[in-house]
Amino acid sequence: MIKLSIIIPTYNEAENISFLLQHLLQHCSAPQHIEIIVVDGGSTDNTSLIIESFKAVNFIEAPKGRALQMNAGAKQATGEILYFLHADSYPPKHFDRFIYEEVERNNLAGCFRMKFDSNHWWLKLAGWLTALPIMASRGGDQSLFITKTLFNSIGGYDEAFLIYEDNDLIKKLYAKKQFKVIPKWLTTSARCYKKHGVWKTQYYFWAIHLKRRLGASPEALIAYYKKHIVDKKGTAV
Repeated sequence: MIKLSIIIPTYNEAENISFLLQHLLQHCSAPQHIEIIVVDGGSTDNTSLIIESFKAVNFIEAPKGRALQMNAGAKQATGEILYFLHADSYPPKHFDRFIYEEVERNNLAGCFRMKFDSNHWWLKLAGWLTALPIMASRGGDQSLFITKTLFNSIGGYDEAFLIYEDNDLIKKLYAKKQFKVIPKWLTTSARCYKKHGVWKTQYYFWAIHLKRRLGASPEALIAYYKKHIVDKKGTAV
């Protein structure tokens, strides 16, 4: 059976990472055929100590930035399929089997549908929209599976992007007509919306997408992001 490498970038995720790692180990269908790689970007809390307490988890460090961290994890991965997952996103039970089945159907990249852990009507609607196969409904919180061969062929994540790296890579996959939305639900945290307010946060995210469509550089995007969505410690909240 082919192997699945789960790659999780972290930065100050002490409050969340143990729950995610337990979830993955308890909800995969074939634990003997997965590896979990956590790539930390220099956390200043107890993230690394918590990760190292899980003997079945590989821990590595890389320069801070999801593209940098996820590329570093991909280089370490021994699996034929890579599965990139945010530290506050929880895939469905038997997520690995669903991914294997799609790859066997020659769907070499894709994600799950996504719902927020919130009852706010807009976030519920936003989650429902992820069931649509259109690129506008995609994002990194939904996770991403991709064969290692395909990932390498498109150059991995563009490390010029300190944010928006997921959308950049997904755009390349849609151009290749290689993206499948698996009709199962992943649950992700609405913590950023709870921190800033749903409408303010949504406005910031829409602004980032619009700026990129109008040609904004990766540097301009991260400057806007840091101004509006990052706290004084440099943590996205």
